[in-house]
Amino acid sequence: MPDNHEDARVTNRIRRLRFDHDEMTQQALAEKVGVTRQTIIALEAGKYFPSLLLAFRLAAAFGVRIEDVFQFEAGASIN
Repeated sequence: MPDNHEDARVTNRIRRLRFDHDEMTQQALAEKVGVTRQTIIALEAGKYFPSLLLAFRLAAAFGVRIEDVFQFEAGASIN
């Protein structure tokens, strides 16, 4: 089976969730989940994809499911 991930996309709602949670700062979120502020900046910009553990930590920090933080959009060529 060919590996056609070029059409796949992962987006996130971290910035929106921060603002929905009393305008939580990037620094506060970083401290809550055990990463640097730079990591949060990269996540919000879509330049970095978290480990599964970090994804669970982020979801827990907001009290939501991982699917409420990250969305996977598969392209038509992925089966």
